[in-house]
Amino acid sequence: MSPSLAPAMNREDMLARLIAQAETEGCELVTLRAIVEEACDLGAARVLTRMGLADQGAHEDLVQLRELLRAWRDVKSSAWKAAVGWIVRGVLALLLLGIAVRLNLGNVMP
Repeated sequence: MSPSLAPAMNREDMLARLIAQAETEGCELVTLRAIVEEACDLGAARVLTRMGLADQGAHEDLVQLRELLRAWRDVKSSAWKAAVGWIVRGVLALLLLGIAVRLNLGNVMP
């Protein structure tokens, strides 16, 4: 049995013991809360294992993914701002060109 599975097995054993205790002695609120807590911990450990996030480097991987996602959002935001800026400049240039043509300013320059 690998070291990473040992705590999960202890949790399974603990959960089984708590359920057995609840069946034999009745279920007090403390026992019920302990059952729920152990079941939640066991389920979370299973999900992390299935997702491949149960190893020692998982925390660093998640930190790097968050940094990458933050950088992607920054780039996307900057790209939108730049695109809007260029569109506004283009519209203003066309507006100035239209005003110049309307006022017949093309003949003023020698």
